[in-house]
Amino acid sequence: MQTDKEKKSPISPHIDDIYAYMKKRVGLEKSYDLGYRETVVLNQRIQMYYVNGLTDTSVVQQILRVMVEINDNESESDKIGKIIENRLVHQQVEHVQTMDEAVDEVLSGLIAVFIDGKEYAQIIDVRNYPGRTPEEPDTEKVIRGSRDGYTENIVENTALTRRRLRDESLRNEMMKVGERSKTDVCITYIEDIANPNLVKHLKNLIGKIQVDGMSMSDKSLEEFLLVKKWNIYPLVRYTERPDVATSHLLEGHVIIFVDTSPSAIIIPTTFFHHLQHAEEYRQVPTIGTCIRFIRFLAVLAALFLLPTWLLFAVEPSLLPDKLSFIGPNDEGNIPITVQIIIATIGIEFLRMAAIHTPTPLSTAMGLIAAVLIGEIAIEVGLFSPEVILYISTAAIGNYVTPSYELSVANKVVTIILVLAVGLFGFPGYMIGITLYIFFIVQIRSMRTPYMWPLLPFNLNAMKQIIFRMPVPNNKHRPSIVHPRNNYRRP
Repeated sequence: MQTDKEKKSPISPHIDDIYAYMKKRVGLEKSYDLGYRETVVLNQRIQMYYVNGLTDTSVVQQILRVMVEINDNESESDKIGKIIENRLVHQQVEHVQTMDEAVDEVLSGLIAVFIDGKEYAQIIDVRNYPGRTPEEPDTEKVIRGSRDGYTENIVENTALTRRRLRDESLRNEMMKVGERSKTDVCITYIEDIANPNLVKHLKNLIGKIQVDGMSMSDKSLEEFLLVKKWNIYPLVRYTERPDVATSHLLEGHVIIFVDTSPSAIIIPTTFFHHLQHAEEYRQVPTIGTCIRFIRFLAVLAALFLLPTWLLFAVEPSLLPDKLSFIGPNDEGNIPITVQIIIATIGIEFLRMAAIHTPTPLSTAMGLIAAVLIGEIAIEVGLFSPEVILYISTAAIGNYVTPSYELSVANKVVTIILVLAVGLFGFPGYMIGITLYIFFIVQIRSMRTPYMWPLLPFNLNAMKQIIFRMPVPNNKHRPSIVHPRNNYRRP
């Protein structure tokens, strides 16, 4: 790791010192991907450094051709710095004064041009990161709507956002994180809408991060920004859809992009933000509201169906006569609580297997799991049919949840409630539900109450949560983000 003195070392006017520094510190001549070219322009040595694969080769060749042609068209060698800067055929050229800055830019995909006798480097932005083209994200598909999505290229991601939001107040501020990885992190917000204190707070937190690298990109950054301790619920929302990110920007949220990650981080968020889906806004308000009600019902089923059914199964006296059919007709050879735990773990086995199974084989795996394993488990008495039914219903409810992180947290809560009911019956059920409510109410995301607008209660905002309101009726931004401009101008 470099010392502070090495980091602040100025650029030497002697070109041989630059070469020696790059050879010692960056691995010139050892690393095959580090490109180097020296030319003579107006009797002065010029050196170019770049990384193969991160720069546009055609632009590099064009720059070299233009610099060589200077010898035929210019003669004032004392103005070589200005002449080269004016001839550099690119729209972004800037000066840096230290070697650490120059090396960082080179390793980020830019070109550094050093001139013998000059104590600065000219940096040309010709980065061309390898990656895939924008496509619809698998986890946020819609029936109708745009089919593009964020990629692992941070430049493309900001461009996709700018395409949808051509506002002069949109700001994309770039920072670097990681002593060795030098990962690009972009803070995106609308200057005259977003809370300036939130933007300043995020910049301070990111600026204080001290780590070698961030190979897990956005997730690593989240763990530095938010101290979760034992909290299992997601405190930020991830999205790979530019339209979803743009919608949150207009509400006053801040978006964070991390290079090499296709997900944008939305801050701040509440529990109800994780229940929103773009499909609701691609249908008429009435249909969108119906979809939202069904989604809420599915999430409630994923959370409370299993412990509630287990409670009635172990204490049938709590059921009214008309619902006395609820409960297992055949309890099987092992306790119902253990059946539920085993079946839940089995569902997780299938989910993990589906992730790692090649697509052509996933259908066959699903048939094996559904037909062979499920049927045989019931026939041998391992599981009762009712357990399979309710486990499957809860699993579908988890898959309906738009946020994967929220669905995983709900699974953990469900297992805890099932254990509480299995061990203590009705008192365990009531205590478990009460502790869960107390737990989720006290959660804060960037000082934002997690259950807003339910707690603290906000009637107008709660209407927006329950009903998918027509867009012309959405005249106010959510107060929880403390926007500078609360009113949506028509």
